[in-house]
Amino acid sequence: MRVGDTHYRSIWHDADADEVRIIDQRWLPHEFRVVTLRRLEDFATAIRDMWVRGAPLIGATAAYGIAEQMRRDPGDTALENAWQVLHATRPTAINLRWALDAMRELLRPLDPASRAEAAFPRAAAICDEDVENNRRIGQHGLEIMRGIAAGKPIGEPVRVLTHCNAGWLATVDWGTATSPIYHAMEAGIPVHVFVDETRPRGQGALLTAWEMAGHGVPHDLVVDNAGGHLMQRGEIDMVIVGTDRTTAAGDVCNKIGTYLKALAAQDNGVPFYVALPSPTVDWTVTDGLSEIPIEERDGREVTHVPGKLADGSRAEVQISPDATPTRNPAFDVTPARLVTGLITERGVCPASASGLAALFPEHARK
Repeated sequence: MRVGDTHYRSIWHDADADEVRIIDQRWLPHEFRVVTLRRLEDFATAIRDMWVRGAPLIGATAAYGIAEQMRRDPGDTALENAWQVLHATRPTAINLRWALDAMRELLRPLDPASRAEAAFPRAAAICDEDVENNRRIGQHGLEIMRGIAAGKPIGEPVRVLTHCNAGWLATVDWGTATSPIYHAMEAGIPVHVFVDETRPRGQGALLTAWEMAGHGVPHDLVVDNAGGHLMQRGEIDMVIVGTDRTTAAGDVCNKIGTYLKALAAQDNGVPFYVALPSPTVDWTVTDGLSEIPIEERDGREVTHVPGKLADGSRAEVQISPDATPTRNPAFDVTPARLVTGLITERGVCPASASGLAALFPEHARK
């Protein structure tokens, strides 16, 4: 997608410099920084400390982390250690394990001397596959938005509520939940996006709003708790969110607060869609509430808020009393019964075992 007049992916291998580079998202929206990841520890830190975030992008970053480690030490022990180090960085997003397994399955049978040469093309292919999956998600989501637009007065926008950032910054390109929005814009369908802030890390306020502004998408930033109110007033036509792990039965694990949006949507008859590429489905899990590990992050994300001061400098301020303890679960689980449909690269299906099996029979058989 575009940053100014330049096309960027969120991660790429610079062939001329032979380096892996990322957009360091910690500095957005006030500063655009590109950094180079060189060592296994760099990749692990980038994932763990959220220089990169979003399930598909985490997986792509891990794949390149394996490749870079194979250049330094292609031995069996180094391969297994790299898998373990990267897998431990974020426990909830399933794309991380999927990408690590894909890299390990390719590299294990190879002679160590040839592993680095094979690893980089596979990591690049994982990135390309993600871009194509997300493009197709956008095409399928476009048809949903086209249907909503057909039932509205000419020129009235399709009003979409988002949660967190499931945009191109959370993937390699296009995004999941934002891909239908971008495709609708390209198709000439008027769109207005309500971007919720998504506390505690503010990925909506910091990242999704930055994306919308950069691509000229009409949007409003709203506080997290405004979603239900807007639905009650008939100001939301649909909700689209992403997911970090979806079970084979259609339960959706996503950024904390997604469950509440789904409850409000059901109460107000607003369609609630989840956009996801198939590597985000955990085919080994059927009960999201009991089987998906929920990451608990540092309480400082709750007690402190980063921002830009009037003089343009950045600062982090504390908003809570010194003695107040915190809980900081990063994700929640939305039961399949609250999900109108899953938008995948193969089409839209009900959030159910049979719905997913119809689109991905090869996984259902396994």
